[in-house]
Amino acid sequence: MALWPVRRYEPERRALASFFLALARSAQQPLSATSAPPATIHSTQAQEALSGLDRETSIEAVRYRALLSQAERVRLSLVMLSRLRIRMQRESLRHSSVQVLGDYLQDAAQALEAIGESLISGIPAQACKAMLADCEALTLRLRQETDSLPPSFLAAVAKDARFQMDALNGQLRATFDLAANATPTGQAAFVKQQAQQPWSLRLGGVVATLRANLNLPSSVFRHAIRLATLVAFGNGLERAFYWHRSYWLPMTIALVLKPEFTTTFSRGLLRIGGTIVGLFLATALFRFLPESLALHIILIFVFTLLLRWVGPANYGIFAVAISALVVLLIAITGVSPSEVIWARGVNTVAGGALALLAYRIWPTWERTLVSERVAEMLDAYREYFHCLVESSVRNETRSAGELDRVRLGARMARTNLEASVDRMGAEPGTTAAQINQVNALLASSHRFVHAMMALEAGWLHTAAVPARTAFRTFAADVEKTLDLLAAALRGTRVQLKEFPDLREDHHVLLQSGDQKIERYALVNVEADRIVNSLNTLREQVMEHLHPKTAA
Repeated sequence: MALWPVRRYEPERRALASFFLALARSAQQPLSATSAPPATIHSTQAQEALSGLDRETSIEAVRYRALLSQAERVRLSLVMLSRLRIRMQRESLRHSSVQVLGDYLQDAAQALEAIGESLISGIPAQACKAMLADCEALTLRLRQETDSLPPSFLAAVAKDARFQMDALNGQLRATFDLAANATPTGQAAFVKQQAQQPWSLRLGGVVATLRANLNLPSSVFRHAIRLATLVAFGNGLERAFYWHRSYWLPMTIALVLKPEFTTTFSRGLLRIGGTIVGLFLATALFRFLPESLALHIILIFVFTLLLRWVGPANYGIFAVAISALVVLLIAITGVSPSEVIWARGVNTVAGGALALLAYRIWPTWERTLVSERVAEMLDAYREYFHCLVESSVRNETRSAGELDRVRLGARMARTNLEASVDRMGAEPGTTAAQINQVNALLASSHRFVHAMMALEAGWLHTAAVPARTAFRTFAADVEKTLDLLAAALRGTRVQLKEFPDLREDHHVLLQSGDQKIERYALVNVEADRIVNSLNTLREQVMEHLHPKTAA
């Protein structure tokens, strides 16, 4: 291992870096109507590179999926801005707004290039902050220039460009934040920061998640009940009938019964079939090979090698190897092989059959439930956000019990969705694209809830100030967006025009209040993350409900 150091996530990081560098080049080049959309190949390569992270729930995997999602949104924004620039040039080539948009695309390209280079080098791109500030200054300049334009086609196109620039600014800020923590240097800094937190705080998060799932609506809790009941039943059979080596019966139940349909049935069938094949193989070895201690040791070596080499890739081979290995290990102590073979076979078949029967009696098809799970999570997040906003607007501290209640509800909804995604991925007929869509939804929702948690923590440690009217409007529109997304996931027909313009709300919020006041500054920063995450969620939910072939 010292000669071959493992750099986890290196291929994924390089694929994302290549994607961002391709986006930077596309921002500097004019759009051609006769060529393929920019960075198409790099987008496909990045998606393929990150496909291996579909089943991972670590914070690093979530970051990389969120980076890919932001890159796709940046790609669309760049295409739109390039098209709008061409329209503006046709309308008035010498108008100052054309030059402003051109300068903006150059600065955006530099920021994307810096992000790509940071992912390759592993060092956060601190220079990107100045580039983002330049992009925001150019956006404000375009806003000021176009506000004075009389109603015309140029004014309408400039307004669209301003909207896209605002959106791209938020995407670039989110991308910079994610990329900074995705590099080895950023990951090390994040781990160091987390390690500095009191152990009671870190343990408290785990305990809170556990508490949130101690109820029947929790899919994790329901599986725990199913598994505990069946293992206890198997242990009861073992004690009632006194089968020889009957401890293998409850052990098989625990190994076979899983939350997912496919995993349970595939492991059950492979366990039973592999055990029988392994026992037949062991019988043949003892029947036709001479009894020799040296030969037994060689066979133990062979089956151990097979177990560790091929076993992780195929559970059937694992069952064959482990069954033959167990018989050999027990037989070498002087116990009759036939006695071990019979006991192993009967208990494994009985335990596997009980596990399969239990899942057949109480099955769960997650593909039909995942949209409702996402909607439940968004409802829980909306309630959490509403509670926080009411506390801030009224300048009062909500009871610890009420905040705990909504926070626990949000945690339970999130863990239910994560468990549902794991089970959905193991069901027959589920495609990688479906899993990618739901994982992207989860990644965006994580950014939203992190912003809410930052608001809660900040409001506890900053001086109370009057709530701004712009913030009340922003908060109401955030709740409306979450409500519309949940309704759409439950089958209600929702049009895109029904969603409020959160980016414009954020712009108005930035123009209100004294930016030097600590609480106002905190809200402005976290509101930007909320806008970015919800706008991304809106696009992802619409794509999830109405899938179409991506360019």
